[in-house]
Amino acid sequence: MKKFLAGAVFALCSAAAMNASAAGNADNGKALTAKYNCAACHGADFNSPIDPTYPKLAGQHADYLKHALVAYKRGGDALNGRNNAIMAGMAKPLSAVDIEDIAAYLHGLPGSLVMVKQ
Repeated sequence: MKKFLAGAVFALCSAAAMNASAAGNADNGKALTAKYNCAACHGADFNSPIDPTYPKLAGQHADYLKHALVAYKRGGDALNGRNNAIMAGMAKPLSAVDIEDIAAYLHGLPGSLVMVKQ
């Protein structure tokens, strides 16, 4: 029984470690946001977009960022796609790894997102 428990704990820890390593490379994400000039629209700190209808990206959930970039890449006519001419053009050249890395970088930035307004 102890061997089974030890094996189960090892398997869970291994799975958690693999999941953490799949979170993306934030350093590469920073380079990619500079390469694609994301700050031009979303603000230098990714908290102050040039237009109030543009989203704040800093501190946003990584899963949401990944979903949004994939949806823009698919386009508005595709299943679960998003239609935005600017973002579609920005997302098209991104690989799956690029999207993971960008999401990891933006998620790690200090954000000013508010969950509940008081």
